Amino acid sequence: MISPTDPFLQTFVTKPFVAQPQTINGQWPKLTVVTPSYNQAHYLERTILSVLNQQYPNLEYFIIDGGSTDGSLDIIRKYEPWLAGWVSEKDKGQTDAINKGFRRATGDYVAFQNSDDIFAPNALINVGKAWQKNPETDVFYGDMYTIDEADFVIEEKRALPFIPACQIYSGMQVYNQSMFIRREVLTNHGLLDESLRFVIDYEIIARLGVLPGIRFQHVADFWGGFRVQPDAKSSTIAQTVGVQEHQRVKEKYQPYLRSWLPEAFWRRYAPFRQLAYFALRGDLDYVRHRMQIRKANRITNG
Repeated sequence: MISPTDPFLQTFVTKPFVAQPQTINGQWPKLTVVTPSYNQAHYLERTILSVLNQQYPNLEYFIIDGGSTDGSLDIIRKYEPWLAGWVSEKDKGQTDAINKGFRRATGDYVAFQNSDDIFAPNALINVGKAWQKNPETDVFYGDMYTIDEADFVIEEKRALPFIPACQIYSGMQVYNQSMFIRREVLTNHGLLDESLRFVIDYEIIARLGVLPGIRFQHVADFWGGFRVQPDAKSSTIAQTVGVQEHQRVKEKYQPYLRSWLPEAFWRRYAPFRQLAYFALRGDLDYVRHRMQIRKANRITNG
């Protein structure tokens, strides 16, 4: 377990970027990262550094800005030599911005990292190593840290092998901060749903999860960090727009599940599965961590 006072993430995302000579020898898949940005200058440079400091040898990085007026453009221009492209123009919101980037992408796999979230050290190289072992995989996903405004770890979220019913009935099983999707899959099955404002990652994972033949692979490694901060959508519209959109997406994909078990079963099974999975592997420190988080959440929520 990571100590909440360990500055390793803060150090990584504030370390000045120094480009190193890269040799692309065909062993690394091309990874496209898209960052949607709008008036997040306070965090944006750390997001950018979390991508560039990976020193990944086959990276394509786009920043799609919605017309920021807070100094974000000066930050983007600072790193322009190492970007595949960027724009700053009025758009229809986060989902529209991400899809703009995905349409420009040429990578084998694509990901989006919001302008207040980060990648963890060595995330991209470990995606590449996972692909080297299992190149037929359609969706690679890792574990995720929850971090505070100063880049310290608040919580660890370790993912499990993917089960579509757990995703649809219990919520996020795969975190966009730690997820890479084969670009061809999005080309064939559609980009992100632009009618959604909050649950865009929940929707694309649910959509792909119920499709036959889509191969998910979890890699037990921390790839991303989700930032808790007062202006994030998780802090402002999660309990209103988020709840409504979640219900809409659940109702849309529920009929495609290949399971006769009712929703009540999956809602009880999913949290039990998480604790049992790690307990059976002897990771009792993480089990205690999750139980402490749940207890704290119950106290906070009354």
